[in-house]
Amino acid sequence: MSQNKIGEWLKSIVIALFLALFIRTFIVQAYKIPSGSMIPTLLVGDYLLVNKLSFGIRNPIKDDFLYRWGLPKRQEIVVFTYPQDKKLDFIKRVIGLPGDTVEIINKKVFVNGKPLKEPYVQFTDKTIYPKEISPRDNFGPVKVPKGYIFVLGDNRDQSYDSRFWGFVPIHSLKGKALIIYFSWDSEKGRIRFSRIGNFIN
Repeated sequence: MSQNKIGEWLKSIVIALFLALFIRTFIVQAYKIPSGSMIPTLLVGDYLLVNKLSFGIRNPIKDDFLYRWGLPKRQEIVVFTYPQDKKLDFIKRVIGLPGDTVEIINKKVFVNGKPLKEPYVQFTDKTIYPKEISPRDNFGPVKVPKGYIFVLGDNRDQSYDSRFWGFVPIHSLKGKALIIYFSWDSEKGRIRFSRIGNFIN
């Protein structure tokens, strides 16, 4: 192989790597779901693509935006940096936007005094805890501060979310869940074909 061909080959590899890194950093990124907090919408081990341009252009060096142009909509599924450990990314559903008042009464979510329709929610425990014991089933009311959102998992009784550790800074948003590109249903022993549902109301 001539030196010219080797040089062209190496150049092509460098360009391909640069494009892949650019796309992953700024445009779209693949994620694997590590926990069951979003069941039944997202199963453990699901692979999904996240649109990183949904809310702006991320800063690749620190947890912030270079330029932000939008907010998530209520009930969209988003990926964000976990506020208590910047090394971790979490995925949850947006429930409260800046200025909203969120309250949970006996597992039912109310936003600005109105019950939220949540066809995606799964409950696995019939026990209802008073807020003095746990914020899981009775919480608030709290007003979402400016610059923050309130998030919950769809597997409501098994999710570690804003009820326990607070609000998510908007600057920590990584993007919006776009599509599940591979999902294995272990109970049925087959590939699960599913799209991500956002129930905006």
